[in-house]
Amino acid sequence: MRLSHDPVKISACFDDPNLVSRAGLVPVMALAERAGLHALARRHVRIGAKAGVYPEVKVTCLVAGMAAGADSIDDMDLLRHGAMPDLFGGIRAPSTLGSFLRSFTWGNVRQLEKVNRELLAELADRAPLLPGAGVLAFVDVDSMQRRVYGHQKQGAAFGHTKISGKTVLVRGLNALAAVVSTPRAAPVIAATRLRGGSANTARGAASLLAGAIGTARAAGCTGIIVARMDSGYYNSAVCQAVRRAGAFFSVTARADAAVKAAIASIPQDAWTPIKYPRAIWDGQLRAWVSDAEIAEIPYTAFASKKGQAITARLIVRRVKDLNRKAGQGQDELFPVWRYHPVFTDSPFTLPQAEEQHRDHAVVEQVFADWTDGPMAHLPSGRFPANAAWLTCAAITANLVRAAGCLASPAHAKARGATIRADLIDVAARAAHRGRGNLILHLPEYWHREAEWQSLFHKACGPPQARAA
Repeated sequence: MRLSHDPVKISACFDDPNLVSRAGLVPVMALAERAGLHALARRHVRIGAKAGVYPEVKVTCLVAGMAAGADSIDDMDLLRHGAMPDLFGGIRAPSTLGSFLRSFTWGNVRQLEKVNRELLAELADRAPLLPGAGVLAFVDVDSMQRRVYGHQKQGAAFGHTKISGKTVLVRGLNALAAVVSTPRAAPVIAATRLRGGSANTARGAASLLAGAIGTARAAGCTGIIVARMDSGYYNSAVCQAVRRAGAFFSVTARADAAVKAAIASIPQDAWTPIKYPRAIWDGQLRAWVSDAEIAEIPYTAFASKKGQAITARLIVRRVKDLNRKAGQGQDELFPVWRYHPVFTDSPFTLPQAEEQHRDHAVVEQVFADWTDGPMAHLPSGRFPANAAWLTCAAITANLVRAAGCLASPAHAKARGATIRADLIDVAARAAHRGRGNLILHLPEYWHREAEWQSLFHKACGPPQARAA
């Protein structure tokens, strides 16, 4: 592609105050208003500091800026250029929003988390966020270590994270999140918790999961709920919290002596061969794995501690280990297996339960969206301010996901960056016609016109009748 004119003959000017660079914020924030974000923040968030006045206005500004792509407090200034003040009222300066975040206490953060929980239920009632939730839903929990560089970041410490498949120590803060999804829906965020960088993986996971399951119920997940986790959450407190909340757990078991003994007791005729619909890249073997065998036995976990024993199913998947000397003529006398145990009380059959557990990495999609969006930085030196920033990022992710669901089936599962590029980051010209009437002139022959119109009419048009 090349310029159609000589660059010397092209001039640029910045003298049109009627331009809007992110016209997609109009239907997105209209959806937030109808779902009650403004009212929920006013009702629940009570900040005693002077900079904490009008929390409903400032929380809405933070969410709007994040939806437009802001990943720092300074980026919130994108809400004030062009005709944005004509479209939105109550826009605050970045310095004001920064002072507002720094006025948060940990109790205020928990109040903001309540706003996220109730807003998710309202969004699920107004958009097809979780189709099939009346039959089956999944709650997945995982943590993410976010690197920070400032020397005065409260709570920053060295913690483990994976970079390019390798576990390394990174100085930062640790974000714990629980997401809700269905076999037909992309994940939405039910609960978040910011922790110190050196926090244990399972710290606070039991209470977070209990709250996330309750949020899932409020969002319409009236059927079976399965909580899926990796081995970092393999402990009695987490499993019992899931059971008390009325859900089923599916957690990767650590290969300790008791689990290894249970695997060794499985008879050879109990293994059932399975074939994956798509091959899976095995990082340890550095090869594509396309088949395996599975089996299950009853198992009592955590029996070494009084009152913590839990009896459920131990599902084991085994994959043949690679014989690295086969090319030298040293063929194997008998196969060597690698075992992947899962401890679960899932009511599904063995193949179904094993396949469902393998999909728990869907939470990584949320982390990827965050890293490519508002969680690219943790902007403040104060720990509660960063915790509030994390919760606002969760609210934004759910709001953008709901907007994608209203736009088209493809955008219902698209990444957050794709939704921003296709539906939010669109230029328009604001024109005044009469008193109080604004018209947005969008590009002609735009390839996303149908999707944007669908979102605009469903978010800004007459309220739709709610399902009985």
